[in-house]
Amino acid sequence: MKKHFKRAAAALFAGILAAGLLAGCGGGAASSSDSGSASGDGVAISVFNSKMEIQEQLEEKAAEYSEEKGVDVEVYYSSDTVAAHLATRYSSNEPYTLSMVDAKDVYALAEEHALDLSDQEWVANTTQAVSVNGKVYGFPVCVEARGIIYNADAIKKATGEDFDPESIKTTDDFKAIIDKCKAGGMESPVGVMKEDWSLAGHFLAEVYEQHEDPDAFISGVQDGSIKLIEDQKFNDMMDTFDVLRDNNYAKDAAISAEREVTEQKLAEGEIAFMFGGNWDWSVINAYDYSENMGMMPVPNNSGDGSDSKLVGGGSKYFFIDSSENTTPEQQQAAKDFLNWLANDPEGQEFVVTDCALVPPFSNNTLEVTDPLGKSVKKYADADALIGNYNYLPDDHYSVVGASMQKYLAGEIDRAGLADEVTKYWATAEVGAH
Repeated sequence: MKKHFKRAAAALFAGILAAGLLAGCGGGAASSSDSGSASGDGVAISVFNSKMEIQEQLEEKAAEYSEEKGVDVEVYYSSDTVAAHLATRYSSNEPYTLSMVDAKDVYALAEEHALDLSDQEWVANTTQAVSVNGKVYGFPVCVEARGIIYNADAIKKATGEDFDPESIKTTDDFKAIIDKCKAGGMESPVGVMKEDWSLAGHFLAEVYEQHEDPDAFISGVQDGSIKLIEDQKFNDMMDTFDVLRDNNYAKDAAISAEREVTEQKLAEGEIAFMFGGNWDWSVINAYDYSENMGMMPVPNNSGDGSDSKLVGGGSKYFFIDSSENTTPEQQQAAKDFLNWLANDPEGQEFVVTDCALVPPFSNNTLEVTDPLGKSVKKYADADALIGNYNYLPDDHYSVVGASMQKYLAGEIDRAGLADEVTKYWATAEVGAH
């Protein structure tokens, strides 16, 4: 894989480099050996968290870890674009010791700014680590997947029948079960999150990901050889989206719907279906949730097997700063922390129980307790995950997300959506890989 930057990261970091603000990347790298633990030496490390759902858990555990290990661990969160936020930190010569980013950010930044972790013990226990040019830079935090979240108890209450998610394969199947729920008294069985990252980063992205060769598909849209409005997968997935949209409890004010309200309605059985991922459990479990919930693939009429698979894989990755602003002792302390997450029983318990995450390491055999995580693990264990496409531009979810929001609100039709997405790709570029 060639060294590359996403457009946003490139612009920001290029300006920083030109101003001479990035000091000696890699110059202060520590030995990659695990010997010489930094624990107990009063070392301080900073951790950037980009996963809002576990901020409180990370802060609490960091305090405990600091007390037990003698390493001062400070956790920070920002909702800014990862590349922009990290650029700001580097421009002030204050990089985080550990940064939690998306896979595309590792590909974009690793060779310039990350420590080689290839010889770490945890590498042998995962298939989800991110490597660039044969070197491991990205430590996988968890496995996540996307699909339709269902409330089986709510469905049974409305239909009088046990719900079998494996019986829902096509858009027609999906519409039929929704109609049954409506006939049983559930006025609007669906919730649709209006957030741009959900609409474009997660749902529309499946149009790319469910093609056999996402790169070739996107290239075809870019050069005009593929007309999006004529593409079967695009239309099949948007047919399903139409079913979601048309049965949305908030369809008359779709862009005003609050995520927490939607997830509460799903948790408590007022609605039965919502497109999302297992990360949504961190919101759902705050309410009086139904016992029987789970995730199923997005039904569609493609007939290509995608109706039997979730889309997902490794999600969120830590990398360790390699610049001279991070001392060898801090780098070692960061390695110790990652090994604690992957290998220590207490760290494993933190990932699975406290954070309700699906572990990406085979040596973590703790039972995933939440129903969405159980669904993801079932599909992952069966090798029934369609891989994430990790090379979308940083502005894809915001720009294309705005177009999806207009479609959700009925402000443009499908042809208008296809036109706006095509215009986006006329100038957008995926990362080299």
